[in-house]
Amino acid sequence: MGKVAKYLNQLTIGNVFDTPDVLETYANDCSALKVKPKLVALPESTEDIRKIMRFCYQLAMRDIKIPVTVRGSGLDEMGADLSNSLVISTEKLNRLLESDKRERLVRVQAGITLKELNTALSINGLTIPIGGHDNETIGGLISNCPSDDFSGKYGGIMGYVERIEVVLPDGSILQTNRLSGRAVANKAKEKTLEGSIYKKLSQAVKSNSDLINNIQKNNTGSAGYPTIAQSRRGSSIDLAPLFFGAQGTLGVITEVILRAVPIKSQVRRVVATFEDFETAKRFLDLANSMHPKELNVYDVRIIKIAEESGKRLSEITRKLSTGFVVFAKFDDRTKSCIRKISGIRKLLPGTAQLITESPKNIPKLDEFENSLIAFLNSAKSGERVPLLTDFYMPSESLSRFILDLGVLEKSLKLDLAFFGSYSASNYSLRPRFKIDDPEFSRKAVSFLRAGAYIIEREGGSITGGSPEGRVKALATNENMPANEKSLYSEIKQIFDPRGIMNPSVKLGADSRFTITHFRTTSSSKVVL
Repeated sequence: MGKVAKYLNQLTIGNVFDTPDVLETYANDCSALKVKPKLVALPESTEDIRKIMRFCYQLAMRDIKIPVTVRGSGLDEMGADLSNSLVISTEKLNRLLESDKRERLVRVQAGITLKELNTALSINGLTIPIGGHDNETIGGLISNCPSDDFSGKYGGIMGYVERIEVVLPDGSILQTNRLSGRAVANKAKEKTLEGSIYKKLSQAVKSNSDLINNIQKNNTGSAGYPTIAQSRRGSSIDLAPLFFGAQGTLGVITEVILRAVPIKSQVRRVVATFEDFETAKRFLDLANSMHPKELNVYDVRIIKIAEESGKRLSEITRKLSTGFVVFAKFDDRTKSCIRKISGIRKLLPGTAQLITESPKNIPKLDEFENSLIAFLNSAKSGERVPLLTDFYMPSESLSRFILDLGVLEKSLKLDLAFFGSYSASNYSLRPRFKIDDPEFSRKAVSFLRAGAYIIEREGGSITGGSPEGRVKALATNENMPANEKSLYSEIKQIFDPRGIMNPSVKLGADSRFTITHFRTTSSSKVVL
């Protein structure tokens, strides 16, 4: 064991490893990358994290840098939880600390998963309505702030977080709260990193007021730190929004207070198929006006590929070789919504099919809901690595975007079947790549940049549903306006003056490093 690992083990209750088998375990996430760390820390408490950060910060003051990357469940698709230095895993910080049933508030450690939290909340008839991966940690949800399948109706994780506790790069603790202008001025007088953050950030907000107004008005992505627009309100400042989508570049989230909502137990589902997108879009617009819990659209090829794996979906797709499948889930006024949907059946073309949930077809709809997992994990002729996932596309541009995809598909010779949430305007492309092909990295980057170009051209954003990490940064760092990049770099410097918090993602991502760390072997993870 090396000196650093041994010293940190003496310093903390949790464990720090530098053994090859442990490091290999943390070299992969759900991205197309593989990066092996030098150290992996599994802290048992916030105090452990404080000691580790204080140690790294003190070394950085002597120009000896040990960059720190925080990792939850390792589900990031853009490589933001990988590091060639020190990884801090929050997997043992997974406790529910306090619960207030009357106020519907819950205080948790950042490493608790969405499933663990919602299972505990369900005892009191409550939930956090996030349609993300069950194993995503609350800290990870904040750090990546994804646009999930329920966010069109329920707004995503940001709407349920009341306060955040963060260990800053120097090991001190920040507890977020909205401070008035006077409170900010008083806090700025403190000779601490927190005081410095409030002082410098309030100055940055004042000097970039017009730019921040423009970001608030026009920005549709999460590259950089666009949530600076939500942090300020008049002369008041709340630092919490800046940690949403920050991907661990500003501090280590350790505890979170969330506000839950009552569970809506009655849910009804609808599946409809269409030969052309224009007809599908008319149906989507109608369904969306009823405020569904979930409203997704799939290229029918995705369902066909799921059928190849054994899924019995022919009753849904019938004889469609091209077209689109719409899936809707309602949890408000379900009988009324289903009645309205059923009422338009006679207005649909004869080739369209509409299936509303009934006791007889529940297994069929359950199987359909698992078809995307079958598609994503179909191993025939390559792996569906995530490169261009969770991008924003306005509904009015989807028809043109689909035409663009057809052209791009022929040009790159890739199967560009798209899928995503119409209610959240969040979509993904997952073509197959042979990752053992020596040309894989070149082809992957070409696809990413070409896809980013047509998304931006049609008014979308490749970071509209999740931040850039390392992978999307290959496109965003080239295209970001200089004044925005300057502001976001300033924010990073304010929080992390020694540059030790996940410095190689987002604005700090290095394209050469990313490209050379594309995987050359298949991932053992099942994509869910």
